[in-house]
Amino acid sequence: MSGRVEDHYANPDIVPRILAALRQVNGADAPITPDALAPLDHFHGRGVLATREMVAMLQPQADERILDIGSGIGGPARWIAARFGCHVTGVDLTQAFCDAAMELNAVTGMAERVGIRQGDALALPLPDAAFDRAYSQNVVMNIADKRGMYREALRVLKPGGVLALSNVCAGPNGEPYFPVPWAATAVTSFLSTPAATHDDLLAVGFEIVQFRETTQAVLADQIKDRQRMETVGLPPLGVHLIVGERARQYRINSARSLEDGRTAVIEALVRKPLQ
Repeated sequence: MSGRVEDHYANPDIVPRILAALRQVNGADAPITPDALAPLDHFHGRGVLATREMVAMLQPQADERILDIGSGIGGPARWIAARFGCHVTGVDLTQAFCDAAMELNAVTGMAERVGIRQGDALALPLPDAAFDRAYSQNVVMNIADKRGMYREALRVLKPGGVLALSNVCAGPNGEPYFPVPWAATAVTSFLSTPAATHDDLLAVGFEIVQFRETTQAVLADQIKDRQRMETVGLPPLGVHLIVGERARQYRINSARSLEDGRTAVIEALVRKPLQ
């Protein structure tokens, strides 16, 4: 199954495409920074705006050790490390993403602040109690064993450490319209309901600090994005530079699924008990 997931995301020559597009839009001499990359390397719904909202929950502090589970090409990790002066470790299943993330870390001067490991969220290649905080954005939809993922996050957090989540969940009105950003077909899509997500987090031992469904809060933006994709198409800078032109249909179907109640979205902040 992990091979199918990696095949869905993998795409060669990511960094040359990104750098060429940035230079065409921003100029040949424009600096390559986490902010410059932000329109295209926050590879999840609503881009850097969603990262800002997640960070407001997470509240990273200078010199803390932060874990990004499902780090993609490292956009949020670089952005957070640059803003807060913390150390971020990203783990991602897709080797092509890890390679691109490490190259972009070097290009942006963030290699000492952001480390990347290839690995599975169900068996994180990391020691126990190593991180002050962790986050995961739109990753669990590819994982059938959700409690296994949450259990691993609990393991690598220090006592009192927190995990921030932004998840796409199952809606009441059937399967999403495929393909979507996380899956070409239902074979690699594993959505759970908001209620099941809440229960899974408690079952593995987390304490709930905050848990809310945000579907209605983001729906208007998703509708606008679908309308742009259907009429104008892809912008000069965007995640299509990572996954290709298929990103247009992904975004249309993702918005339609949310509009029609086939998906829902949640944000959660949970804590590892001190004892």
